[in-house]
Amino acid sequence: MAPSEQSFDLVVIGGGPGGYVAALRAAQLKLRTALVERESLGGVCLNWGCIPTKALLHSADTVRRIRHAGAQGISVPEPQVDFGKVMARSRQVSQRLNRGVTHLLKKAGVTVFAGVAELQSRKVVRVTDAQGRRQDVPGRNVIIATGARPRELPMLPFDGKRVWSYRDALSAQELPESLAVIGAGAIGMEFASFYATLGTRVTVLESAPRVLPASDEDVSAFVRQSMDREGIQILTDAAVAAGQANADGVLLAVEHGGMRRDVRAERVLVAVGLSGNTDGLGLEHTRVIVRNGLIEASDWGLTAEPGIYAIGDVTGPPMLAHKASHEGIACVEHIAGLRVGVQRHAPIPSCVYSHPQSASVGLTEAQARQGGSRVRVGRFALEGNGKAIAVGEASGFIKTVFDEATGELLGAHLVGPEATELVHGYTLAATLETTEAELMDTVFPHPTLSEAMHEAVLAAYGRALHL
Repeated sequence: MAPSEQSFDLVVIGGGPGGYVAALRAAQLKLRTALVERESLGGVCLNWGCIPTKALLHSADTVRRIRHAGAQGISVPEPQVDFGKVMARSRQVSQRLNRGVTHLLKKAGVTVFAGVAELQSRKVVRVTDAQGRRQDVPGRNVIIATGARPRELPMLPFDGKRVWSYRDALSAQELPESLAVIGAGAIGMEFASFYATLGTRVTVLESAPRVLPASDEDVSAFVRQSMDREGIQILTDAAVAAGQANADGVLLAVEHGGMRRDVRAERVLVAVGLSGNTDGLGLEHTRVIVRNGLIEASDWGLTAEPGIYAIGDVTGPPMLAHKASHEGIACVEHIAGLRVGVQRHAPIPSCVYSHPQSASVGLTEAQARQGGSRVRVGRFALEGNGKAIAVGEASGFIKTVFDEATGELLGAHLVGPEATELVHGYTLAATLETTEAELMDTVFPHPTLSEAMHEAVLAAYGRALHL
């Protein structure tokens, strides 16, 4: 076993959006930095999650726009989809960005070790490469950013053929005739939207009373209605009691409405959540606390072991790439002495890129009311927005939730075209602790979808102009 040629100020375990961003920021701050990644730089998000799914969903959006081009006076034949090329393009996008991350780390002077990391102590990380060679990498500080993996159902273990994880759904060789999606969170709904648009008969099964259970109830209801119109069958309050995969497909026994019914599909995508990647890290050699597969971390990513930090999905929800990146930067700046005291946690937006898109930041209306706040709620339908009508996408709405006493923006919820591109406006407002007064006095450009954001603020105070 060869020792590392140098010691480091920081060793980052995991090269996903939390880990590689932390490493880049550490290098900017002149910390001697090492990064250990066992598979592909960029992590799940870049290689098997956020990025390739958006490439696929963009292809689906293109198909949808072509199908509706007649409404704009443009006559085109029914689009012919080359499924193999669609999937290949998504891989090419990921590979391009992977090369970009590799270049950024090299340019920043980060030392990258390819292999599996295991803590030998709080200051030594052992790296085992693909050939089984081991190397001990010492570091004064360690950040664990190992992310999470898809959770299996005991009766339906992933096999890559009939029972899919999201990774299998991203690398399918042919378009299935039918697909059952277990779980109506962001991952499940995005893949349901993609495959249904390309012609697969899709059934979504969700054990909660509504799709997108973490979203505002009005958003959930709107998304379900929209997907119903797209021909996607959705069963909520539906528990999968048993499942069997064979050469012909998958048979699911589903308890729904007090009865048991069979659901058959060529493939099944299991999207019931994620589990933290804590196995094999050597945490037993430290005082780091792991509960239910997640590392316990407090402000700045501090764990119970001094000098060891944890950020991103491995610490629990919300399991979002941008949250991991934000945490990585804050953690590194704390290590460098730039941030001290109690951490102020920034508002974290969440986005779902299915059709229709939805996005939110802060509390839902129900959460705000349950918290005891007297609230003002504004809602503005996109059918009153000139840009939405002009581009033929006037289906959707924007909803705001304010504290009646202080004018604090407690939450904002968007559903419709470019919702994921618009939500940052409310996120910025919440970060700056902006009240309704500043938002109402802000000038929004015309004609844009963003004007609906302004109207949703005005609506909360009875001042909407285009309702």
